[in-house]
Formats: sequence, C-alpha cells, structure tokens
Amino acid sequence: MASIFSNPSFTSTTPTIKTSLNPNNFSRSFFFPTKSSYKISFNSIKCSISNTRPEYIPNRISDPNYVRIFDTTLRDGEQSPGATMTSKEKLDVARQLAKLRVDIIEAGFPASSKDDLEAVKMIAKEVGNAVDDEDGYVPVICGLARCNKGDIDAAWEAVKYAKRPRIHVFIATSEIHLKYKLKKSRGEVVAIAREMVSYARNLGCNDVEFSPEDAGRSDREYLYRILAEVIKAGATTLNIPDTVGINLPSEFGNLIADIKANTPGIENVIISTHCQNDLGLSTANTLAGANAGARQLEVTINGIGERAGNASLEEVVMSIKCRGKELLGGLYTGINTRHIVLASKMVAEYSGLHVQPHKAIVGANAFAHESGIHQDGMLKYKGTYEIMSPEDIGLSRSNDSGIVLGKLSGRHALKSRLLELGYDLDGKDLDDVFSRFKAVAEKKKHISDGDIEALMSDEIFQPQAVWSLGDLQVTCGTLGLSTATVKLIGLDGAEHIACSVGTGPVDAAYKAIDSIVQVPVTLLEYSMNSVTEGIDAIASTRVVIVGENSHTSTHAITGQTVQRTFSGTGAGMDITVSSVRAYVSALNKMFGFSRSSEVVPKSSQVSA
Repeated sequence: MASIFSNPSFTSTTPTIKTSLNPNNFSRSFFFPTKSSYKISFNSIKCSISNTRPEYIPNRISDPNYVRIFDTTLRDGEQSPGATMTSKEKLDVARQLAKLRVDIIEAGFPASSKDDLEAVKMIAKEVGNAVDDEDGYVPVICGLARCNKGDIDAAWEAVKYAKRPRIHVFIATSEIHLKYKLKKSRGEVVAIAREMVSYARNLGCNDVEFSPEDAGRSDREYLYRILAEVIKAGATTLNIPDTVGINLPSEFGNLIADIKANTPGIENVIISTHCQNDLGLSTANTLAGANAGARQLEVTINGIGERAGNASLEEVVMSIKCRGKELLGGLYTGINTRHIVLASKMVAEYSGLHVQPHKAIVGANAFAHESGIHQDGMLKYKGTYEIMSPEDIGLSRSNDSGIVLGKLSGRHALKSRLLELGYDLDGKDLDDVFSRFKAVAEKKKHISDGDIEALMSDEIFQPQAVWSLGDLQVTCGTLGLSTATVKLIGLDGAEHIACSVGTGPVDAAYKAIDSIVQVPVTLLEYSMNSVTEGIDAIASTRVVIVGENSHTSTHAITGQTVQRTFSGTGAGMDITVSSVRAYVSALNKMFGFSRSSEVVPKSSQVSA
C-alpha cells in the first residue's frame, strides 16, 4: 500500500496559535500529508503557548533566550543499522519536521550516494520553500559535508534550491583522531578547515556550520584556535559535538562556557551542541550546553542515531518547555509540541526502530499509572504524578470516551477511537483499516488501542507496494517438512504463486517469496513481539535485510563504503502472516529506494 504521507500537492505550513486563544476551549484539525484526506486532531490543549519566533538570521538571534532546534533524524538518525528510508519516506519525515516547526532540518549527507543527494534536493525544493503565510516560517535545509571540495559541491548542489540553504562541514580535532584517522598535524587541519569554510561561502552559501569532530576530547586551546579561524573564514554556526558521548553534563557545560569566553569572534556566531548518548547523558549534556550559552541544539526524533543514538528532540524540547523559564533563564523554542507523538510514530515505523515502552515523553508507559498510590493521586488531581499533560504532545487518553471496541462496532465507533489516537481517516483509508479491524474483531473479544495502532501502522506506514501479499497457506508440524504456498501480486496486477519447503513455516514462506521476486537478499534480523497480552494478541514482526547487489553509501564519519540495510514491519494475529508482511515490506523498501535500480524485478518495475 502506498504511504499516506505522499500527497504531492502538500505544502508544509503550520497554523500559528495566537496567545489570545483560550487553550481550554481550543479545538482544531491540522492538515497532515496523506494519500487522500488524513488529519490530526488536537483537543483540550492545556499547554502554554510559545513566545514569538525571532526572524531567522544565520549568525545571530535577536532574542537571547530563543534556542534553535536542529534536527538530524534524516542524517545521523538514518545511520542507525536498518534505519534506511526511501526518498519518499524522507520527504514525509521532513514534512512532519516542518509541522513541528524545527528551525533547521539536516536532510542528509549528499556526497554519500546519488540517492541521498536526490533526496536532500527534493526536500530542499519542497519543504525548504513552503513558507508560512502568517509568520514567514520556513525551515533551513542543511546538508552535511566533510572538509573537501567534492563533498561541499554535492551538499550545495542538493540544498541550494531551498529558501534558506545551509552547508555543514566538519573535520576531526582530537589528538586520537588527528593521529590515527586523519594522520595530519594540527596546523594542517586548521588550514583545511579555514579553506573549506571559505570555499563553501564562495559557492554562494551564506549559512555555513562548522563542527570540530570529537570536540569533547579535544585540547581546549586548539579548539579556540581552529574555531577562531573558521569564524574569520565565514562560519555562521559553530557546532560542538561530544562525538563519542564521553562527557558528563558539568564537563560539557564548562566546555561550552570556555569556548564562549575564549574564542575570538565568538560573539558573531551561534554556538551549537551535538551530544551522543553512549553514556545515556545526551539530553543532560545538551541542556547543560544550552544553560552555558549554546543557542542551537542538535537532536533526533526518538533519539535515534549512530551507536546509542543522539539527544532526543522530544526530551530536550519538553525539558526546556517545563523548566526553561524557572531554571534555564527563560529559554524557549519554537517547536509545536502537539506534533511530537505523530513525528515519533512516523520515524519509528519508517526507520523500523521502535520506541521502548519506558522511553521518556513518547514511550507507551510515559503516561501510564499502575501503582495504586499513583492511581489514587491521579484520580484526585493529575498534577500529583504528571509534570506535563499528554495533550501537550498531541496524545489523548482514549479511555475517557468510554467506547469499547469489538466485533459489533461500526465505522463511526472506530473512527471516533482513531480520532482520539490522533488519526482522522475517511473514504477508502477508513474502509481499509475497518476491514482489517473487523477481521481481527471476529477473533478477539476486546480490541485494545495497541491492536488498533498495530493495524494502522501496518496499513499507513508501509513503503510503496512493488509487491503485495495476496494469499498464504502453510503446513507445518512434527509429521513432515514445513511447506508454504505464497501468492504475491505485482504492480501490473499479475499474480505470482510459488511453493517451497523449509525448516519452519516462516523459512518456507520466505523461500517461496524469494523464488517469486528472484532478487538475492540476506535476512540479517528477525524479531517478533505481541502487541498486547493474551493468547489472541496481534503479533508485530520486524525484519532487516540486505541485498547481495544492494545500494552502498559512504559513511559520514568513517568514510567507509557500507551496504544499506532495509527494515520492514508487519502485523497480524497469525504469526506467519505477520512475518510475511514484514518481509514483503522490507523488500518493497529496498526496491523503492531507487526507482531506477536494477534490483527491481522487471515484472514489477516501479513507475516513474
């Protein structure tokens, strides 16, 4: 099924909420890009309204309390194993980031591959030119580049179409990187950094960010020196990365403060942070950096990224929202927090990296209360155990309505529950989900919110269908070899049937699919979990595959050529059906990654 986030006519604009509105009475439907008509409804909003966003000037912020949010989900986040997204999925995420109203979207690393360059260019042309009619908001579109002319040329070619383009260049500065990775002297690296920042400016880009990679382990005096030189060369933002996540909050805060106090020309640029989560301190370090004077914070949705990930957008933004006024000197962001939940769901499904239940802000348990004492307090006054309202992030409490869904429930009841969960479906979209819902309801006595969300994800967050599952029949047990018969339907509507044997029903089904698709792939990961408790729970499956002739890209940090891996998810009460849906989803993502790719089978070529 094609993604609901692929409406080509969508222009990413977000309504401005005036402070004169009464938040207790406020109710509005916000447009969300869909394959037909899909909206997000937010009701009973109780969160405070943000201050006015200052006019964007690359190297200066008129309000010293305003903090820019730089989202790198599409660049650093996609470096997570199996998190590869197709160009269309990246565009969907970029649209949602614009709905969140992030200040800067780092859309990718254009030099890594032709596919990445085209994806960043597409985002720059569409999302980078969708100007809000009321307040003029439009996100900066940024491309990453190593300090060499080829990378910088590719980045500029990709982002130059945006209304506000930015090139982000980086080079390592720690002794361990200078000695073992770059094999260059301090002086040589300073000269390269200065020359490449100047080169980026001379291309016509007036917004250039510079990062001294592994700044957290770099010599302070050397940092002051190289940063001063790139400021003179034209850098507008200086990003200070804790690349290996080794710093403690007090240590990182002091690093930002020292740079601010000792770098010549620092008053003419914005200081930024980029904190990895190797010790679980990325959010704490980011806030410490902001408290010490950084006014741009680099984050990702759900905290995804290299190794243990990055500082989480939702954690950083909500921390500033909750404590910025009283403990951080009045700091605030321009983020529309009511779009956090949908952004989290979208990134989780597209990347295949699901959020753990206890994840702060967006985890399934973030607003759940099981302890009797806590429940008693919540019934008396929600503020006893909640420091924020779920409505603040776009989440509604579904049990407030009293609706219990089952096999006798109709479209209206399902639609009402979907609205509470943040989805507004009509027409064929609602029909498709309702059909899946009824099939499950015939077998389950009670349908939970988890079941509904699993079905929604299996319908709406899937890549464009090159192949779709028609029918599946398996035979397994102790009396003979497991056998699977699979019917797949191609883009041309032709049905392809194959039968195979295997060590189990899933193995047999996957082999049958392989014989139809005839593209050699390796299954790297396979996992399954139940969405809810009970023997009749819906199974959710995730797989990660890599093709033998798969796409390659250049890793931004190591410079190595790596094979892209592709994840897929599926859901169903039958675990074999769920597994097959996940496998077909991963194959579709691989085929759709590049429409001109030779790995797409001829009988199911994706149309341009």
